[in-house]
Amino acid sequence: MARFTLPRDLYHGKGSLETLKTLKGERAMVCVGGGSMKRFGFLDRVVAYLEEAGMKVEVFEGIEPDPSVTTVMKGAEAMEKFQPDWIVAIGGGSPIDAAKAMWIKYEYPEITFEQMCVVFGIPELRKKARFCAIPSTSGTATEVTAFSVITDYEKGIKYPLADFEITPDVAIVDPDLAETMPKKLVAHTGMDAMTHAIEAYVSTANCDFTDPLAIFAIKMIQSDLVDSYNGDMTKRASMHNAQCLAGMAFSNALLGIVHSMAHKTGAIFEDLGAHIIHGAANAMYLPKVIEFNAKDETAKKRYGVIADYMGLGGKDDDEKVKNLIAYLRGMNDALNIPQCIKNYGADSYPCEQGFVPEDVFLERLPEIAKNAVADACTGSNPRQPSVEEMEKLLKCCYYDLPVNF
Repeated sequence: MARFTLPRDLYHGKGSLETLKTLKGERAMVCVGGGSMKRFGFLDRVVAYLEEAGMKVEVFEGIEPDPSVTTVMKGAEAMEKFQPDWIVAIGGGSPIDAAKAMWIKYEYPEITFEQMCVVFGIPELRKKARFCAIPSTSGTATEVTAFSVITDYEKGIKYPLADFEITPDVAIVDPDLAETMPKKLVAHTGMDAMTHAIEAYVSTANCDFTDPLAIFAIKMIQSDLVDSYNGDMTKRASMHNAQCLAGMAFSNALLGIVHSMAHKTGAIFEDLGAHIIHGAANAMYLPKVIEFNAKDETAKKRYGVIADYMGLGGKDDDEKVKNLIAYLRGMNDALNIPQCIKNYGADSYPCEQGFVPEDVFLERLPEIAKNAVADACTGSNPRQPSVEEMEKLLKCCYYDLPVNF
């Protein structure tokens, strides 16, 4: 038996933010990140709509990109004091992910972060509050997923929390918010969405309910992402929907080792002054992982189907896989994303020598590989790597080498 779970209500289209006026409750805690939602007036509108719905509102702001365990605990403490019956998270994936983790801790104050990380081990929620998610970026789709990613900066590791309990009750997908994204964020979140859709389609947990969502999202992203990056706001609105479809697919079909690798390399080089942005990591690793997974015949056939839907041509599945890899690398070029870690600059743009020195990478490689194999996303990858194979694959991602094993 399999399960397919989405938010009960999803409101979409321009102006859908006003749906907040219809929520019924007494207290709402609004969780938000940096300054963009406040700067563009969306935070004020959220508060006003919730007050119009008759609620008392408190704001928890300042949630950082790649939110930390410390922030989660602070937010849960604020919720414990305020006692909201609605948690409303607005912004990119980070504030929504953080708010999901805060929600768990709020409902179960004794739970530890380690217990929260047990895959599909979170106790029943909604005893104290329900959850509404409003994304401002077009990539993570955390507004419709059963996942949250929280970073333990002491260990330099990102931990995915996974349980259908943290799937939001309400998602509001309003493209007005996505228009505020800076160009670099459009690129990174867009390739995150493409990775979600492709990994969901080839995942061992794919099914008849997830395949149509994944394949249609891929086609939309192919059509819309680069134009959205170049300023087409009609395409920007379409991408906001596409990433949500990709999220619906992967929340139920799960992901693969592109995400395992991205989770374990993102913060591990933080001490060097920067970290590898999640969407950029996915974009760099995706072509290499496709090459690795395509050694599995079932995965190769499914990549071939993706190539067919994208109209990439190819006389057989081997050629279709090559065409798919070449197309994705071309998208990286068009979006100004590096092809490998060695060329990943501290500003995320391509450069001759990136911020991760070769000797540091090689020194930390065994630990990164071990942690990536143990990541929650590895189990549904179509080809199960050993730690040794993961080390080889990560080297290919560092040096931009072909994957021939």
